[in-house]
Amino acid sequence: MKILVLGAGRMGFGAVYDLARQPDVESVTVADAIAERAHKVASSAGSGKAVPLQVDVTNERAAIDVMRGHDAVLSCVVYKLNVGLARAALAAGTSFCDLGGNNDVVAAELALNAQAQRAGINIIPDCGLAPGMVAMLVAHAAARFDKLDGIHIRVGGLPQNPKPPLDYQLVFSVEGLINEYVEPARIVRDGRIMTVESMTEIEEIEFPPPYGRLEAFQTSGGTSTLPDTFLGRVRELDYKTIRYPGHCEKFKTMIDLGLCSGDARKMFSELLVRNLPADEPDVVLVRVEVSGGGRTLRYDIIDRYDEKTGLSAMMRTTAFPASIVALMMARGQTTAKGALPQERCIPADLFIKELAARKINVVERWI
Repeated sequence: MKILVLGAGRMGFGAVYDLARQPDVESVTVADAIAERAHKVASSAGSGKAVPLQVDVTNERAAIDVMRGHDAVLSCVVYKLNVGLARAALAAGTSFCDLGGNNDVVAAELALNAQAQRAGINIIPDCGLAPGMVAMLVAHAAARFDKLDGIHIRVGGLPQNPKPPLDYQLVFSVEGLINEYVEPARIVRDGRIMTVESMTEIEEIEFPPPYGRLEAFQTSGGTSTLPDTFLGRVRELDYKTIRYPGHCEKFKTMIDLGLCSGDARKMFSELLVRNLPADEPDVVLVRVEVSGGGRTLRYDIIDRYDEKTGLSAMMRTTAFPASIVALMMARGQTTAKGALPQERCIPADLFIKELAARKINVVERWI
């Protein structure tokens, strides 16, 4: 199989690392607008299978040309480009998935369903961590209930050694972070789909030491298509981001001051990149709770920075799930063709086994 990875940033690195180590992958093309970045990822993560390529994916013709000849395409570029890239995949006749993160972009991609069916390909958005892997955890857990009541998802990427003032480090795109914090969160409440303001409804959540008591609050994008998939089947469904205590209040103050909108947003983004730590040891915490019939099933993941590979926990838990989806598309393991949410076309049992093979361990218990 030949897989194309678009974007040679942190997540592109993680995806190339994982894909190049699969026995049935013949080659991985890593394409980036900056040739040096593509070469660096290919040489350091590609295990001898990666081929670097300089491509400006905002050029539709160039995107179509580079996609042809590949069995699947994984987009690790900024979410704003994914609709155009999905259309390019249609023209190239190549299955496509991405890291997603924006509800409007995802809706535009899913609107291509009929065309994708005719082309005999898959377009699967939102395949990272959250949105992404958590949807598959939900699907896997929900299949074990005859009747559902609630679905609650809590996820956080945190520094192992938090530093003030925000006790946070950049583990993915700063634009993606701000988008999650300022866009409304889409949830199910009292059986109806609705939106609530992000960075609200703070709750306490606890993980084993050394993490202890943390906070979780509403943010956008994490539920992705789950409200539509489970509408009529659950009374409550929501997603909250986990942070160290006090983070939400501090960051929301900056939002309220207007630093995340208009002309100030670019300046604020640059300040975050300049002043927040990055690439220090991190941890990703995931908790999914699905309830029904008086019982609750909890799935927990605690994934840490891998010293042996140099891969951050965020790279492992974001890029690896996306590469799994790309591999399953290329292997013909999806249950249906079209532009579909992954919880509707990716076999959950197989997905969980692929996670375990990458030492992303899901600990489950009934509570």
